[in-house]
Amino acid sequence: MFDLNWIRQLIELVDESDIDSLEVSRFGSRIMLSKSPPIAAAAPLAAGGAAVSGVPASSSGATAAPPPPASSPGPTPETGSAAETEEKGEDLLEVSSPMVGTFYRAAAPDAPPYVEIGDRVKKGQTLCILEAMKLMNELESEVTGVVREISVQNAEPVEYGQVLFRIAADGAG
Repeated sequence: MFDLNWIRQLIELVDESDIDSLEVSRFGSRIMLSKSPPIAAAAPLAAGGAAVSGVPASSSGATAAPPPPASSPGPTPETGSAAETEEKGEDLLEVSSPMVGTFYRAAAPDAPPYVEIGDRVKKGQTLCILEAMKLMNELESEVTGVVREISVQNAEPVEYGQVLFRIAADGAG
C-alpha cells in the first residue's frame, strides 16, 4: 500500500519536473501519475514498430497511415472459441493487459500479426504490442503452449487487467 504523503510528494515532483508521467509499482500495488490526459487516438506504428514521434495522432500532419479502425464491441470470429474450449475441458492461461493502452496485433499496419488462433507460442515470444503514451511495449508469452483465443481486436483500447489472450499451456488439459 502507498502512503498518502508519499503520493503527494510524488505528485509535486512530477509537477515540478519535465517528465510527463511516472509509474511506480511496489508491494503488489501500482500507481501512475500523468500530467497530460490519455490519448484518444493511438499513434500509428512505423515499420520498425516504433511510434511516429513528435506528431500528435490527431494532427493532420501525420506521416504514417493510421491503424485500422477498431470494430464495435461484440462477438468476433476470434473470440468465438471460448465456448469450444470449455467443451474440450482445457485449462487456459489468461494473458491480461499489464497497462491501459491500445492493443496492436502486429508491429506495423501492413505487417503480419505476431500470433493467430491455433499458433504454438514459446515462453518469451511476442504476442502483441501495447501502446501507452506513444511508447510501444511488447507483451511476451509467459508460457509455451497454443493460442486458443484472442479477446481483443486490433487498435482497440484495453484496460489494466483486461484479458487479451487465452493460451493452452503445455501440460494443461
